[in-house]
Amino acid sequence: MFYAFSHPINRKEKEKEGKQVNKDLTKKEIVDLALEIIIKTVVLGVVLYYALAIIRPFIVPVLWAIIIAVTLSPLIKKLERHFQGKRTFIITIVTVIAVSALLIPTYMLSDSVVSSSQQLAHDLKAGTLSVPPPSQNVESWPLVGEKVYALWSGAADDLENTILSFRPQFNEHAGQIAIFVGGLLGGILQFVVSLIIAALFLVNSEGSVGVYHTISRRLLGEKGVEWAELSALTIRSVVQGVIGIAVIQGVLSLIGMMIIGIPLAWLWAFGIFFLAIIQLPTILILGPIVAYVFSYADVTPATIFAIYAILIGLSDNILKPMLLGRGVDIPMLVILLGAIGGMLFLGILGLFLGAVGLALTYKLFMAWMEDAAKEQTSETSQEPT
Repeated sequence: MFYAFSHPINRKEKEKEGKQVNKDLTKKEIVDLALEIIIKTVVLGVVLYYALAIIRPFIVPVLWAIIIAVTLSPLIKKLERHFQGKRTFIITIVTVIAVSALLIPTYMLSDSVVSSSQQLAHDLKAGTLSVPPPSQNVESWPLVGEKVYALWSGAADDLENTILSFRPQFNEHAGQIAIFVGGLLGGILQFVVSLIIAALFLVNSEGSVGVYHTISRRLLGEKGVEWAELSALTIRSVVQGVIGIAVIQGVLSLIGMMIIGIPLAWLWAFGIFFLAIIQLPTILILGPIVAYVFSYADVTPATIFAIYAILIGLSDNILKPMLLGRGVDIPMLVILLGAIGGMLFLGILGLFLGAVGLALTYKLFMAWMEDAAKEQTSETSQEPT
């Protein structure tokens, strides 16, 4: 009798114990799986960090090479049609011209700065250097007129002591100037390397484009190829609308300053080119130059140069709508904001990365809005009338 009552109870207890064992095994498997995932993730992170640390010095040159290759690709195709498919020869010539166009002005600018500095030091020691006295109009300039007039008058009276009074400031910023010059020369060398890498990409353009499309399709799905083409068009638009306009303004400024006889014209033209790239008004440099021209030149040529400088400063308002966003189904404002924001965040390279990133974000947002509008339209059409 006792066995009859106790046997079902024991069987139920054994079943509970079995379920508890299965439950414990399941927890153990989950813990083992979680530990395995954590270990694999940590190992993968270490490998990726190690690989990134190895290729880090090459990331920026390769990105610049991609930008250069995308920019030069239409030109290479046009030349290839005219010269019967001599692609490698065309790419070699274009690369040599581009490297020469980069190195020759750099050499001329460096030589001009060194020669001017040596001549300035020689004239200071010989006492033959003189500064013409300012006119009374300088004192009436707003905000800075009195200070500029006082400094200019002191330099006209005693140039050597005026320069020596700024020696503490020169000594304080000498290290920063040396770092800036070294970084500038390093950037030019890096750009030459990028040009060579871009030439290799262009020689094997079909393979490079195929890899880019494959990666884009893998990351973005069906619209990967479309967005890859959009990124290429955005890069070309930024080159035309930002770099192109900056080159035009820099070259025109250089021509005008050389005609009017401005010393160190190459240096000021480079400064104007840099201001145009970072979307600052070129009048920040051209304005003082115009004032300097009025201090020594006749009224007529000085007035002509002033009008010429104003036209250069206003030219981007005409050229930017024509070149920026050309051939891209993206508003010009989106590309411009992306270029400026990217440059503030990542430097000159951010001009392109920011514009491409914001253009793709805008395209994604508009696609999302279109899908939402289609869903709303389909729901409205299914409602009973």
